[in-house]
Amino acid sequence: MSIELGFDPAALRAKYRTERDRRIRPEGSAQYQPAGDYGADPHADPDFTREPLHDKVDAVVVGGGFGGLLAAARLRQVGVERIRVIDKAGDFGGTWYWNRYPGIHCDIESYVYLPLLEELGYVPTWKYAPGEEIRQHARAIGRHFDLYRDACFQTGVTELRWDEDAWLVSTDRGDRMRARYVVVSNGTLDRPKLPGIPGIETFAGHTFHTSRWDYDYTGGDADGGLHKLADKRIALIGTGATAIQAVPHLGRDARELYVFQRTPSTVDVRGNRRTDPEWAASLTPGWQRRRMENFLNIVAGGQAESEDLVSDGWTSSAHMLHNLTPVEVRDTLTAAERELADEIADFQKMNQIRGRVTDIVQDPATAALLEPWYRYMCKRPTFSDEYLQTFNRPNVTLVDTADHGGVDRITPRSLVVGDREYEVDCIIFATGFSVGMSDVLTGQLPVHGRGGTTLREHWGRGLRTLHGFYSDGFPNLFLMGGLQNAAAVNFVHILDEQAGHIAEVVREAEKRGARRVEPSSAAVEAWQEALGENAETLYKFHAECTPGYYNNEGMPRMRQGYGKGAVAFHALLREWRESGGMEEVMAG
Repeated sequence: MSIELGFDPAALRAKYRTERDRRIRPEGSAQYQPAGDYGADPHADPDFTREPLHDKVDAVVVGGGFGGLLAAARLRQVGVERIRVIDKAGDFGGTWYWNRYPGIHCDIESYVYLPLLEELGYVPTWKYAPGEEIRQHARAIGRHFDLYRDACFQTGVTELRWDEDAWLVSTDRGDRMRARYVVVSNGTLDRPKLPGIPGIETFAGHTFHTSRWDYDYTGGDADGGLHKLADKRIALIGTGATAIQAVPHLGRDARELYVFQRTPSTVDVRGNRRTDPEWAASLTPGWQRRRMENFLNIVAGGQAESEDLVSDGWTSSAHMLHNLTPVEVRDTLTAAERELADEIADFQKMNQIRGRVTDIVQDPATAALLEPWYRYMCKRPTFSDEYLQTFNRPNVTLVDTADHGGVDRITPRSLVVGDREYEVDCIIFATGFSVGMSDVLTGQLPVHGRGGTTLREHWGRGLRTLHGFYSDGFPNLFLMGGLQNAAAVNFVHILDEQAGHIAEVVREAEKRGARRVEPSSAAVEAWQEALGENAETLYKFHAECTPGYYNNEGMPRMRQGYGKGAVAFHALLREWRESGGMEEVMAG
């Protein structure tokens, strides 16, 4: 394979490794700490009380974000009557309930990201919808499928225990309810984390986390207008997806803004626009499903059967690889040649992104600090037409902390990096969430199966599921998320496929009169053997990446996922259902 290049791949690899090594911290993910009081709910009624529930429902869904909403909606569609969604928040929405910071939008096209659009007869008003529109859509799903009727908000599940023929569900409000089925979809984007900076607790000014934005302090709303910051010096720690959206508003409205960066994000063109009413009126039944699958097929590395329906930064990046090595050529390459082709396409994309930085940012020194030096999918890509431009404002300062692994310390009045002290009035933490650490995995939500064995004990030597959904010894318990299946950038699409699969399995159980849905140990073992095809390749990729939550802060774990990707995984589930696979999980 011969490719004409305008750059030296070996030099780029060396540069990437140097930049990675500057940022690795020996404590890995332990550099962060729980948010404590920062995790309190500013939107819920602090005086809310209710009597404990001691009733019985058909299904309990743990989590009221899009995963839980999709599970409940799909169960409703197959005839499940009493569905109780339980969430710690005060309403439906998940991460869109918690995150209400200025500038918040989805980074996936809203026509494929917002679920159940056709079921609700709704078309988003923007190509990339603002957070409030998304939150209201989540609430609309709850109303449409009559999920508010039995929902329990401001409630945390404290234990799940299998008891003869049902799950006993206990909560922090004294509930002891029974449910035939339990679906766990309590994602991890509700638990903010803080950097473990020495002295963080001594700061005498104002502080808050972006997922608990304090508009009483800043003024304004999610559209901006942070008028109370006109005389304030603001420090923002973090430059991930949240900061990309919030920084333009802070830079516009604050007296001074210091953006503390360890690793720059990739920032590609956004090009958001309002929905064309004529286009919306022209949509035909099945339009969202077709669009979702078209998007998934392109970004997952396949070729869409027709045109690129979404046509944005995500799909154009995927097309770079297709254009470099067409399918008919790629099929003739060795594994090493395909890996090199992928890397070269990645280099081309990242060169393009770095070039955009230098074209936009006027100060060469600042531009150099904003250039990302890593593979494209080492960190979640971001898109903005305002973020880079903000660093051209005279009141905005980029503080690079790469050589220090972050901010060195915090004093009562300032942040210290190296020998420089930055005095500020407020620190805003854009430091994200404890991703990948659900309550089930951490043991904060104990799950006791048949015989009292806990799920953590059962998984003591490694995860054990069939298709990522259920485990032997834990009847009628369904897990949603990223365990032992296949993921993609549009995770809501993945959750919808999971919810639909769970609903079909429950429909079949009800049709057969089966008392338990539970895979055999043999079926679980067979799935373990089918996993891991791509695990070593993915591990090596992440080991070369700059630290971040994708690679456990520079200490990647060997992941078990379906190596052929999401498109193939969804096809596998359909074939499994249609070819008698459900026989494996029906009992009693």
